[in-house]
Amino acid sequence: MKVGLNATCLSERPSGAKQRFIGIYNELFKRMPDAEFRVYQAKNCDLSKSFRARPNVAFIDTPIPADGRIMKYFIGMRYWRKEYKRERFDLFEGYHLPFVAAPACRNILTIHDIRGVTIEKRLAGRLLHGGVLARSLGNADHVVTVSEAMRREILDFRPGLDVSVIYNGIEVDGFAASGTAELQEVRAKLRLPECFLLTVGHFEKRKNYIRLIEALAILRRGNRQLSLVMVGNDSGELKAVRREIARLGLTDSVRILSGITDREVRCLYRLAALFVFPSSYEGFGIPVLEAMAADCPMLLSDIPVFREITQDQGHFFRHDSVPALVEAIIKSFDSDQEREILLASGRTRSRDFDFAKIAIDLEKLYSKIGREPLP
Repeated sequence: MKVGLNATCLSERPSGAKQRFIGIYNELFKRMPDAEFRVYQAKNCDLSKSFRARPNVAFIDTPIPADGRIMKYFIGMRYWRKEYKRERFDLFEGYHLPFVAAPACRNILTIHDIRGVTIEKRLAGRLLHGGVLARSLGNADHVVTVSEAMRREILDFRPGLDVSVIYNGIEVDGFAASGTAELQEVRAKLRLPECFLLTVGHFEKRKNYIRLIEALAILRRGNRQLSLVMVGNDSGELKAVRREIARLGLTDSVRILSGITDREVRCLYRLAALFVFPSSYEGFGIPVLEAMAADCPMLLSDIPVFREITQDQGHFFRHDSVPALVEAIIKSFDSDQEREILLASGRTRSRDFDFAKIAIDLEKLYSKIGREPLP
């Protein structure tokens, strides 16, 4: 079987999609030694350095930029027309919109979320995203998404599609307990406070960070000596977050960290008093897995995908209510017995998302779709 993978959406910048691709496909390439893989990478991203060398995998440089939708689209259209004449695949998978299907083979489209048609407030934006999404779905023989919650959203948008769920994952063993010396080293290096709330994710409006900052201000006015550590890169909302921090007089109580190492992030989960994920919308939520694997207590917004990931075993709050968030944070510190029960549940549940296990599900899907006759 010859498989083409259009990974030109992935850049050097960390992301959930990139973590998923590297983690799952490192395992998949090992599990399918008789398959021949062609990984197409953006001109400004060398994915090969994140993979173990294998004789059945080739990384193909393309002129397609990872960022810039208009330029990416026009360069990509020219490139794929030529490439599809040169190469013939049995299976082709893409990870972004618009999806340019390969001829004379089975095509899979992986979608992480459809927020462009579900939470986009501008009518023109929803119509544009909806048109691109509808056409891309029509070009695919099979759709893969990252949660049952997302599967329902996609089927609400386009009923009757053939949609499978292949979860995101993590290297569970990489979150094993860090030694005291390592934790203290990271605490000193990052100048972390003794008792802090942690949130992880790029600065976007849907992450709902403004409400979290407002909740922190209320807690501190009530003599709760908590600080907040925020980890992520700017995706358009960082300026507003900094402005709100300054407005509420929290400059000394909030740390914003960008560009830190994976090791440091793992230690942050171990050091945090509570991980808070206040998102109003997610297709998945990899930090939930990381917190579970790291034995970090969690407080999550009450959205379907978070209940799915945790199997309802967690503390949840209404994401649109600052008072509800404040109350939930206070309650999260009140019951040591319940906290231990939830931590044990999280440790067990996180094992379901190990990359090696998820790669088995993807291998089965490839084998099934690859054997299906073309129409």
